[in-house]
Amino acid sequence: MGQNFLRSQTIVQQIVKAADIKPNDTIIEIGPGLGALTLALAQKAEQIIAIEKDEEIARTLAKILRQNQISNVKIIENDALSSDLKLPAANYKLVSNLPYNIAAAIIMKFLEAKNPPELMVVMVQKEVGQRICAKPPKMNKLAVFTRLYSLPKIIGYADKKYFYPKPKVDGAILLIKPYPPAAQYPAPRELFSKIVTAGFSQPRKQLVNNFTASLAFDRETIIGWLNQNNIKPSQRAESLTIDDWQKLTATFPE
Repeated sequence: MGQNFLRSQTIVQQIVKAADIKPNDTIIEIGPGLGALTLALAQKAEQIIAIEKDEEIARTLAKILRQNQISNVKIIENDALSSDLKLPAANYKLVSNLPYNIAAAIIMKFLEAKNPPELMVVMVQKEVGQRICAKPPKMNKLAVFTRLYSLPKIIGYADKKYFYPKPKVDGAILLIKPYPPAAQYPAPRELFSKIVTAGFSQPRKQLVNNFTASLAFDRETIIGWLNQNNIKPSQRAESLTIDDWQKLTATFPE
């Protein structure tokens, strides 16, 4: 299911340290696997909610926890992307070695939640981590949406030899700090998403061409809209900042 179990205690401790865990913290861990990170988290936090989709792995993890006399870990057998996943009402952290094949989707699910975590420390595929943390002129759709909700940064890398089964790529440890609600962009998210998606529909093409093809306006209207926001029609989506996308949303043609 895309899981690569972490085998390095050095990396585990790096993740735990970055999470700045307090004794009364609640931690959500996605894909706990055989508990390398879980056991370390359980020594620091009040409660760990471990979400594991694989029934056999969940049973094995429960056995490992009993053997280590760990009682503050609650295992939930569920898909972390499930619509019925119940999240804590507030004040929790997401700390996980994420399954690589769903890492980006998990990050966005938690960032867009009504009650997002106060902090996220997650292991992702190196390339995904670099994409999330990209800046103009190398932005991408994932980076734009992540930056809308949070401030992400890479705090370390993990060689593929530290995982089992060994993946084809190295990992990156991401520290993501969601913005408080008051600091988030207030414009309609649906419209923002529509504009960004249109802009990146063909990333190597000019914005004027992507917007004309994807939005219900003629070329002249699109050019006027871009010029209004000091954006050249010949620019590509990767060169725009978050502020540029926000301005485009705020001035979307009637």
